[in-house]
Amino acid sequence: MATINTSVSAQTTSKGRLIDARGPRFSAALTTLVLALALVTHSGFLIAFQLAVFTIGGFVGPQKTPYAWIFKTLLKPRLTGEVPTEDVRPPQFAQKVGFVFAVAALAGSISHVSLLFTIATSFCLAAAFLNAAFNFCLGCEMYLLLVRLTNRSK
Repeated sequence: MATINTSVSAQTTSKGRLIDARGPRFSAALTTLVLALALVTHSGFLIAFQLAVFTIGGFVGPQKTPYAWIFKTLLKPRLTGEVPTEDVRPPQFAQKVGFVFAVAALAGSISHVSLLFTIATSFCLAAAFLNAAFNFCLGCEMYLLLVRLTNRSK
């Protein structure tokens, strides 16, 4: 998991921008629901919707997605206690990984290649479920591993 900093006042660090660490987990829960429904119904529309969410999350920032807006508007005001924060880069990378799989799933849907749709959607669903249920962000872990590997080679 990405390193968590419990300092509420810090919005940026030398590493990058900080976000509420609870937001990506909430978003993962909504993503799990959307992808499970897409998988059961083989809905290209739901995959296209999730692709749009991944696009915003991966290329603008996870804090700018519709799911983040729901979290900030409806859920966050009701939460109490310290706000755990984390660097935005690992969750943003995870959104880009989701984007790649959603593109493959949409391609499978459009081209009527059911196996491609099913496999790509299932991989996305598994990663989202891990984050939502166990707070284990597979894409974040991939990001941290890549950072370690690239820093080691210097």
